[in-house]
Amino acid sequence: MDIKITPNKLRGSVNVPPSKSVAHRMIIAAALSKGRSEISNLSPSVDIKATLGCMKALGAEIEYDGNKAVIEGIKNIPDKAVLDCCESGSTLRFLIPVAAALGVNAEFQGRGKLPERPITPFISEFPKHNVSFYFLSNTNLPCRLSGKLSGGKFEIDGGISSQFITGLLFALPLLSGDSEIFLTSPLQSKPYVDITLGVLHDFGCDISENETGYSVNGTEKFKSFSGDVEGDYSQAAFFYVANALGSEIEINGLNENSLQGDKKIVDICKNAKNGKAFEIDCSDIPDLVPIMSVLACFCHGTSRITNAARLRIKECDRLAAMESCLNKVGGKVKSTADTLEIEGAGILKGGEVECFNDHRIAMSMAIAAIRCENPLMIRGADCVSKSYPDFFDVYKELGGIVEEA
Repeated sequence: MDIKITPNKLRGSVNVPPSKSVAHRMIIAAALSKGRSEISNLSPSVDIKATLGCMKALGAEIEYDGNKAVIEGIKNIPDKAVLDCCESGSTLRFLIPVAAALGVNAEFQGRGKLPERPITPFISEFPKHNVSFYFLSNTNLPCRLSGKLSGGKFEIDGGISSQFITGLLFALPLLSGDSEIFLTSPLQSKPYVDITLGVLHDFGCDISENETGYSVNGTEKFKSFSGDVEGDYSQAAFFYVANALGSEIEINGLNENSLQGDKKIVDICKNAKNGKAFEIDCSDIPDLVPIMSVLACFCHGTSRITNAARLRIKECDRLAAMESCLNKVGGKVKSTADTLEIEGAGILKGGEVECFNDHRIAMSMAIAAIRCENPLMIRGADCVSKSYPDFFDVYKELGGIVEEA
């Protein structure tokens, strides 16, 4: 779907969608628990449907109506399973350890950029714990696992993605005996692991954090739990930036005490209202980089977003994508290996951009359109279905002028 947006400020109120990060974790924990759990305030995004489908393939009984999932924990573990992760990195990296811990001979599939995203920490470490990988192409997917994961010490590079740590935190309570996650480098995006620990606590597993990583007691077991998924600060970020650019949106449905690292967008936007350029280390908030790039275009001076190398292996190369999109509409953006430098332009001219099949690029450019001089055409905008299927419906309800082209 291609859309044309005519510049117009947004006004009204919005209930932000549920956190995809929290939802993935609650679904997995519920499926690994004994008994029945009910998870409410779910969003029917492609990524969440992928995790639901994979947990069903691993033996959980799930009834899902688009907003609530009733999950009976796995009783009968299948010998084999095919797990289609679609384009969800979280689903893939969370469930490789889970499938291995359950002893399932699992085939993992994916599409888009997912087969190119690294799973290196598992490939290097799991053979030491009785699990083998078989690759069916010259990329990471499809791949097959065989063997049942054994416990012990797991040495993991913390600098690639926190998703590898989360996957192990779900898997290790399933093993007999104690286990340890030893981080061989500083952990990136730690708030996402904090979210994991919070969900694990709700489902009866308390994990110990120490100076070198995490210790998992073999007696910790999952227990059923029912609750709501809290609102998503990474999605709310689009509306916070819209307000910083002159819109008037009341943003509802967020937990002020949330562990989500992307909550930092609130303070970032407050500080940006003075119009001054900023410098942000995005190590803990990588999902905010595309929309922060838009915000920087309207600040005075040159803003820098640093420690962003991991953005080059997301759904697309997000540093190159934002550089391309914003420069095409009059921005002044330069990327290096791990940094974006954005010179404030004050206004963007509009035009036409591709969104590289990346939901966050599409939504960020829709917010940029608010302050364009001329209409902005976004090619392939239907990719927002990955995380926020009704984004453009909400955008129009807020007064956005959107036409399908």
